[in-house]
Amino acid sequence: MGLRDDLQADIAAAFDEDLADAVRAFTLTRVTTGEYDPVTGEQTSTTETFSGRGVFGRFKAEQVDNQHILATDEKLTVLQNELGTAPADGDDIDGKRVMTVGQDPAATSWTIQLRDA
Repeated sequence: MGLRDDLQADIAAAFDEDLADAVRAFTLTRVTTGEYDPVTGEQTSTTETFSGRGVFGRFKAEQVDNQHILATDEKLTVLQNELGTAPADGDDIDGKRVMTVGQDPAATSWTIQLRDA
């Protein structure tokens, strides 16, 4: 196992044990808009859902600038190997809109900024 695998295994174990009280399941919903059909006048769309778990929290006061990060925004930390897809701006997680997605240097987790839709 490499370093990345070791980190993910350690964090997953913490999610199961030490952080179990803070970890919450969620559903990520992604709607992909297809092409417009001029004959029918409709645009097709595809909806995908992914289940995951993570730690929901808040941003530090010094990070809140009320422009890019609002005081009401939530911070979600998710293991990359447990979600099944990379979250993207505009996705929906439990009724909140994904604003930004960051990745840690070891590529083991995502930090997701969520905002009320």
